Amino acid sequence: MKSLNGIQFADMVQMGAHHLYQNADYVDALNVFPVPDGDTGTNMNLSMTSGAKETEAHAQEHIGKTAGALSKGLLMGARGNSGVILSQLFRGFGKSIANEPELSAVKFAEALQHGVETAYKAVMKPVEGTILTVAKDAAAKGMEVSKTETDVIALFEAVVTEAKASLERTPDLLPVLKEVGVVDSGGQGLVYVYEGFLASLKGEQLPEKHAHNTMDDLVSAEHHKNIAGFMDTSDIEFGYCTEFMVKFEEGKKEFNEAAFRTDLSGYGDSLLVISDDEVAKIHIHSEEPGKVLTYGQEYGSLISMKIENMRQQHIDIVGEDFRKGEPKKTATHPYAVVTVAMGEGVAELLRSIGASYVIEGGQTMNPSTEDIVNAVKSIGAERVLILPNNKNIIMAAEQAAELLDIEAAVVPTKDVPQGMAALLAFNANATVDENLNTMTNASKQVKSGSVTFAVRDTSIDGVTITKDDFMGISEGKIVISDASLERVTEELAKKLIDEDSEIVTILFGEDVNESDAEKLGGFIETLNSEVEVEIHNGKQPLYPYIISVE
Repeated sequence: MKSLNGIQFADMVQMGAHHLYQNADYVDALNVFPVPDGDTGTNMNLSMTSGAKETEAHAQEHIGKTAGALSKGLLMGARGNSGVILSQLFRGFGKSIANEPELSAVKFAEALQHGVETAYKAVMKPVEGTILTVAKDAAAKGMEVSKTETDVIALFEAVVTEAKASLERTPDLLPVLKEVGVVDSGGQGLVYVYEGFLASLKGEQLPEKHAHNTMDDLVSAEHHKNIAGFMDTSDIEFGYCTEFMVKFEEGKKEFNEAAFRTDLSGYGDSLLVISDDEVAKIHIHSEEPGKVLTYGQEYGSLISMKIENMRQQHIDIVGEDFRKGEPKKTATHPYAVVTVAMGEGVAELLRSIGASYVIEGGQTMNPSTEDIVNAVKSIGAERVLILPNNKNIIMAAEQAAELLDIEAAVVPTKDVPQGMAALLAFNANATVDENLNTMTNASKQVKSGSVTFAVRDTSIDGVTITKDDFMGISEGKIVISDASLERVTEELAKKLIDEDSEIVTILFGEDVNESDAEKLGGFIETLNSEVEVEIHNGKQPLYPYIISVE
């Protein structure tokens, strides 16, 4: 093949997206930290799916225009750092060939290289041993081969071969990957996309994975059936759409689908279960998604988890305000702060200290660039500050800020405690730049801790971790793991509290009762009798405790 046109490229995109979709759960499983947020595959899949849909809708012979459609779809659908980097790779690719009706092998290689350069510029501190490295090495091989090779297929075969080789080298570049014994998840996702591209070029079919994907059609039908009957947001009895997969394991509870369905039905409605000998895929609408996930763990490891707030989704659709059915406001606000959080209690707390709008999201459910853009537009602000409250949402937030036609900035908060500190420092009379500086500095003054559960056995940072045990995380580092929630939480508190601590805020999750949270507050007071302890019911899933120390 001496040249590549837009229709051929559109087919490559569809197959690349499908191949990633088929393997998204495996990419999720490569998450280094054994916490329930291994969503790289989910984020890349949703991002690539958005790009593929836009490409399919606007494909034409002119490859520059088709690539532009892919770039647009990826840009708006980008979720998580991996999804944003993927969007930047094809943003640079598309810009470089915008005026090209077709691509030769040389032009194809140059476009890949432009994509890499764009992606590196988009990342403030590029880290080698990640998706960036895999993309860079693959593009470099393409540039090298293009000096002598004029066949597009042969060139891309070399690109894919080098991408796979680079992926295998990622543990040598990033010590944490070697310590845990995995390759980079984002790099693996990119390899799947490239493998799909190559299969399309060669007219080959890639093997299908488990037939669990029929779940998607069932879920869509179930949602349509339920939403059609809603007259008001308050009619939604079970507010969280919860989807996950259980990989069965020896030593765990023996799986019986009938009994499994019966037990799960007690947690909500719209239950769907598809299973084979290795895994089960579950969809349920529940008011307590954390308990649903805990039950699933009785049978094996959890993978591909996704939790969505259906009340918020319904509000967005029918045009109600987030605050319990009030008409959506249309007046323009001079200033707004938009933030991200999981848990109804956490969201209410953030609103009470100044958030104009809280996007439902966080671990396992990163909002897309488009979600953030739409949230800002819905409140009609003239100026906005965006608080991601999660390190994996910062890049999507920054991308959203660039797309807005108002003055916007991102305060790079990495967790809810940082977001709370930043919100309290907001000054409605200050400029965006002044607030950005003040709020960023305020977010750095708070110490953050959280407790969650391990999704697999591993050892990291000198801590031996057993699957299903609780883990204490201080400032992003796992400091303790144990089967006892009380012991883990108290040891974490010891790491966070010192003689300079003044205010401690405890957000307890949906699986914790208030008396246990108050007991923790009492323990913290024994560590420092001068400290002021505030306790709030955050109702957050997956994380029994989130602790902020100022």
